[in-house]
Amino acid sequence: MRLASPGRRPARLAAMASVTLLSLAVGVLPAQASPAAPAPAAAVSAYAGLDRAALRQSLDAFHKAGMYGAYSSVRDGSDRWRGATGIADRDTERPTRPDFEHRIGSITKTFTAVAVLQQVDKGRIDLDAPVGRYLPELVKGERGRKVTVRMLLNHTSGIGDYIVPAFPGLLEDPGKSLDAHRLRRIAPEELARLGLAAPSPAKRGTHSYSNTNYILAGLLLKKVTGQNPETYITRHVIRKAGLKHTYFPRTPRINGPHSKMYESFYGYIDPARDYSVYDMSWAGTAGAMVSTVDDLNDFYRKLLGGKLLGADELREMKTTVPAHETEPGEEAGMRYGLGIYTLKMPSGWYWGHDGGVFGAGTWSLSTGNGRRQVSIGWNLMKYERFDEQGKPKPDPIGTALFQYIDGALAGAKKPAPRSSAAAPGTPAPLMQQRLVGPEQLRR
Repeated sequence: MRLASPGRRPARLAAMASVTLLSLAVGVLPAQASPAAPAPAAAVSAYAGLDRAALRQSLDAFHKAGMYGAYSSVRDGSDRWRGATGIADRDTERPTRPDFEHRIGSITKTFTAVAVLQQVDKGRIDLDAPVGRYLPELVKGERGRKVTVRMLLNHTSGIGDYIVPAFPGLLEDPGKSLDAHRLRRIAPEELARLGLAAPSPAKRGTHSYSNTNYILAGLLLKKVTGQNPETYITRHVIRKAGLKHTYFPRTPRINGPHSKMYESFYGYIDPARDYSVYDMSWAGTAGAMVSTVDDLNDFYRKLLGGKLLGADELREMKTTVPAHETEPGEEAGMRYGLGIYTLKMPSGWYWGHDGGVFGAGTWSLSTGNGRRQVSIGWNLMKYERFDEQGKPKPDPIGTALFQYIDGALAGAKKPAPRSSAAAPGTPAPLMQQRLVGPEQLRR
């Protein structure tokens, strides 16, 4: 896809952002992926326990739809299936592996929220205290008095996002901007200042996703613990969960075996470019972590099973607000808690989070007790395409991903009758580029 002329490029990106705000940033299911629409039999039939053949077929369908490569782990109690599909490197055609380390983006937020809630349990942080009590030098004035710690964690603070101002020229020439900042180190205080200066996305008290909230949460941890927040999270969350391949990277490189990670930026980077080597200080406690699909399942099982937080703190974490606008009397199909969300899929309600950074997407969902789980990582981001009017084109990749996730979670449940299946518009975090996505580009 050729880039538009420099004068038209920001307007085109802004138009795409406006049209796809719900489907990409908030996660409303696009029409072509709606469970109310016809789907291949393998996608809607229930798995009996872990039907390995059906899982393999569905994961391969994700690759055949156009995704370069993906790796996944599915669990039902003690039973586990792991699989990989496609390629990890377009040049060598090296195959993917299910044990790959992977940048997990905004799933980092769940880890950060657990760390903050641990400090709530110790009495060092009050969820309903104003942020200005802890960070008066950063969050000043009315915001410092009115925005609470809880509002940071459930994204109801009304604070803007730092992403676009942190990457000068992103809207004019995405590839040039991303390349220019590959090895840049940027302090979390600077990210916070950029976000606080950005336009407010919504009135305070209304959910509006902003990475600045979790940069501030990391700085809050630093203030009350006296430790680097990444160090604290490593010692008290990652190690407590017994995770072996989860970490904040110390260099721009990933430590273990991994895929290249390709960014298309809706076709404005053509061909898609590898960003697997990148300084992740720009994401910090909002999205810098690396993990594996097995570690993510371990983490969410222990979290939901009460192994990482006390009962009171876990209850606070699972106290949610609507994550998208609804019509009067309509139930929100996605609700955001403190660093975790609950999501209505055709097969039921699930808990988890998704993440997206340059070239890497991740999604992890579990049943409420953590028994049935799926985690998946993939290596091509912002592959969606738009017509000349900025309207989204059919998205077979997103459709295949949704069908894989819901099928993997369905387990031994019988598929719902077609009349009771979720209607078009059911929220599902398809290709949510929370860190660099249409919602940010729109502003």
